[in-house]
Amino acid sequence: MHRKKIVLVFGGCSPEYEVSLKSSYAVASSVSGGKYELILLGITRTGRWYRYTGPLDRLPDDTWHLDPRHCRTAVLSPDRPGCLLEFSGGGVMKTGIDTVFPVLHGQNGEDGAIQGLCQLAGIPVIGCGTLSAALCMDKDRAHRLVAGAGIRVPKSVRLDSPPPASDLAVLTDGLPCPLFVKPLRAGSSIGVKKVACHSHLSAAVREAFRFDSAVIIEEGIDGFEVGCAVMGNDTLTIGRVDEIELADGFFDYTEKYTLKTSRIHMPARITPETEERIWDAAARIYRLLGCQGFARVDMFLTPDGEIVFNEVNTIPGFTPHSRFPNMMRGIGIGFEELVDRLIELGLDA
Repeated sequence: MHRKKIVLVFGGCSPEYEVSLKSSYAVASSVSGGKYELILLGITRTGRWYRYTGPLDRLPDDTWHLDPRHCRTAVLSPDRPGCLLEFSGGGVMKTGIDTVFPVLHGQNGEDGAIQGLCQLAGIPVIGCGTLSAALCMDKDRAHRLVAGAGIRVPKSVRLDSPPPASDLAVLTDGLPCPLFVKPLRAGSSIGVKKVACHSHLSAAVREAFRFDSAVIIEEGIDGFEVGCAVMGNDTLTIGRVDEIELADGFFDYTEKYTLKTSRIHMPARITPETEERIWDAAARIYRLLGCQGFARVDMFLTPDGEIVFNEVNTIPGFTPHSRFPNMMRGIGIGFEELVDRLIELGLDA
């Protein structure tokens, strides 16, 4: 039987490089070798592309690219039909591929970049396409579209360059503290600051501009964050809702990957009726933003039960202990089955 060739792309020029390595290790370890031929295509921090043929356990500790015996310079060709080109000894080896699974997080991977390359080459992508990935990564545009559909979003101000402190005070005059200052197109809460008073805004804005060319300042929402895993193209499968319980501060990069002072409740401590409303909102947002394959929709639930949209992660963390797989496990879909179903969705897209 012909095994479909799956190119798993990992690493990338992103502050979330380490997260990608851990997710990719988990996904690669779970791909059925009987059904698929897995090809690992790694991107180093500096942007070098290699086909990696070494042990999987060298991914999480970032030693995968250090042994030249297991790395060959390789690229995805944009010529149709798309293929993998490997360069070695002055020659070029061409390998046909069936689909690409980008297990990349943040900029240059989750933002439509790799999806656009695959679209040019006519290669099916596992997960959201170019437009959807770009929209979901842009917090301002995603909020505007969702708000237009009647779902509440946080009040916010977008900055395309760092303004003088006096202008910043005027721009944010209508936003009550606490405020959240975020790079417009980044994930894992990298560069995000919670600001207790307006006098601390300038420093937080400068920090956020280190990670992106645009910044968004949002009002804090009274309540707690909930997440909803959604999978599918035409027919959707929706996982259980989870809840983030914070002791203090907010769910920043450290908390996301250590849970030192926070807890994730799965399922969320909410009524069945509230969970159904969150499922409905997540499905509406997923379709509105053109998602396919899979995504995690994050929202806030206020004390009076109102749902407020936060963001969509089109390539959420993907270890067996990550939120998306845990929410799917809540409806009986284990990690290996989940990976298999996502690959099938990509091949059928």
